[in-house]
Amino acid sequence: MKKILLIISLIIVIIVISGFVWYQSAFAPTASTVPVSTITSPAEIRVLAENLSVPWDIAQLPDRSLLVTERTGDLLHIAPDGSIRRLTVPAISPAGEGGLMGIALHPDFVTNQYIYLYRTTVEANVRTNEVVRYTYHDDHSLSDQTIILSAIPSALYHDGGALAFGPDGFLYITTGDALTPDLAQDTRNIVGKVLRLTDTGEPAPGNPFGDMVYSYGHRNAQGLAWDSAGRLWSTEHGRSGVRSGFDEVNQITPGANYGWPLVEGDEVFTGATLPALHSGASETWAPASLAYYDDTLYFAGLRGERLYRATITDAGTLTDLTAFFPEEYGRLRAVRIFDDTLYLTTSNADGRGEPGPRDDRLIAIPLSLLNQ
Repeated sequence: MKKILLIISLIIVIIVISGFVWYQSAFAPTASTVPVSTITSPAEIRVLAENLSVPWDIAQLPDRSLLVTERTGDLLHIAPDGSIRRLTVPAISPAGEGGLMGIALHPDFVTNQYIYLYRTTVEANVRTNEVVRYTYHDDHSLSDQTIILSAIPSALYHDGGALAFGPDGFLYITTGDALTPDLAQDTRNIVGKVLRLTDTGEPAPGNPFGDMVYSYGHRNAQGLAWDSAGRLWSTEHGRSGVRSGFDEVNQITPGANYGWPLVEGDEVFTGATLPALHSGASETWAPASLAYYDDTLYFAGLRGERLYRATITDAGTLTDLTAFFPEEYGRLRAVRIFDDTLYLTTSNADGRGEPGPRDDRLIAIPLSLLNQ
């Protein structure tokens, strides 16, 4: 009997160790071949806030203060002096990769005070994602809740979550495949898509399929940005786990199919659009937020633990991919650019990183440092 118990104990220990090794390998940074640019004036980089709880996205108010969503459910107001006011957004269900995610201000925010939030919620024991609009008040309170889009399928992983108003005034939303990859190819389903809506939640006029779907075949897109020529770009997570890689930056065009789950990387499939840039089979960026400035795209790497920069050519292709801060700040999530400053958040407290005593942080980097 003792021998049997000993064998069982050894098996349990082996399983635990194997699981730990798998977890470490699944979420640790992969070896990178992207050239690294050195920052020569690091003293100019400022930590605006620290000890945050998985900060997911950033918006700037007209007075230049910031609104930051925490995936665990709080909306933070961060003043220029670093003071923080915290508001818990109702009906948030933070689990896995879900919770309080993207934020966007209405193009006419100065007049209507509307903010849009992407959140995971539970109703009647069903967990879904939704986009909700609030009126934001100067005292950091919310009122007039309006559901813009509900019943976006949710799962433990691949919840999408990016929100952005485009130059056309319409609201763009990314949805993940919610662990049902085949639905990303179904243009009648909103899973694995980039959506385009009016500010009240109706399908935007001119959408390619007559509904809210703008592009399809996405696995888990989490960044949206437009360049000066009006082109829409998006970052997207490739396959996960130990067999990782093929993260993408895509140029999004209406009606285009971006291939998931049928193809990855440079694989050719009739009707599918190749990525503008991808990480290859052996490197993982896990690209999160995306920002544009002066013919340049910037995106954050979660597993890559780097800030990446790529140049947009006159022909609309991407070149000169460069990395900054390799593993210096750990996992990086939000990237936003306001007033010649790049704002960056860490995501080390999301269950996949190794949080330090100050994590998570909101960091401000003068753009001049990234273009020396």
